[in-house]
Amino acid sequence: QVQLVESGGGLVQPGGSLRLSCAASGSIVDIYTMGWYRQAPGKQRDLVASITREDSVNYADSVKGRFTISRDNAKNTVYLQMNSLKPEDTAVYYCNTNVELRATRAIYNYWGQGTQVTVSS
Repeated sequence: QVQLVESGGGLVQPGGSLRLSCAASGSIVDIYTMGWYRQAPGKQRDLVASITREDSVNYADSVKGRFTISRDNAKNTVYLQMNSLKPEDTAVYYCNTNVELRATRAIYNYWGQGTQVTVSS
């Protein structure tokens, strides 16, 4: 089994910054694409950013130029650096990964528990 532990959320003023982290642990052979999604109240969960194992990145248009996704493969961790935060960035942020398990050598998709980001003055 795999556990994803997220950290770094909180309350920040508009224009401020936060850094989210998501660490995967368990019986892992390899981790492929890692990503961050967010869900605001009453809205669907949308992709914010993703990064492949080869560091190819993809961003939602709404965060381009403000957010940066990165990963540390040695630590099985993905990060999301969020700068110039806006009130509309307020949401629960979820980590998502595709993991190859040691026991089965199959690839499964996992979600983190979510971390609240609130941008407000």
